[in-house]
Amino acid sequence: MEYTSSIKSFTQLSPEELYQIMKLRIEVFIIEQECFYQDADDKDQYCHHLMLWNEENLVAYARLVPAGLSFTEVSIGRVITNADVRGTGTGKILMKSAIAECKTLFGDVPIRIGAQTYAKAFYSGLGFEDTKIEFMEDGIPHLEMLYR
Repeated sequence: MEYTSSIKSFTQLSPEELYQIMKLRIEVFIIEQECFYQDADDKDQYCHHLMLWNEENLVAYARLVPAGLSFTEVSIGRVITNADVRGTGTGKILMKSAIAECKTLFGDVPIRIGAQTYAKAFYSGLGFEDTKIEFMEDGIPHLEMLYR
């Protein structure tokens, strides 16, 4: 499967792109994971938004967060793939692109993420280290991981 990617600041997003992002985030985080929380958290406006498209369909997304907004370090958050592309390597493509874009935007700095615990092996395979800091977020076990 071939994808096109785009990265935009919040103000550069078209209404259609913003709609597709919010739709995918709601589908995965709220409906699929049955996690009822306020997704619009007043951070999107300060972030860059990485989108992977298959034609007109948004299939994967990540939010690139500047240092000081979620963690002291730069962060990658709201990492999602559409259920239709899971298991195809799309998540790995998304995260490799997110890491590269963070380096372009913010420099060669550490990247801290709050990963759902079940995805530890996935993020470890991309070079993230377990910091042993565990926490619950919206009823889901997470751990902080760091990419250097």
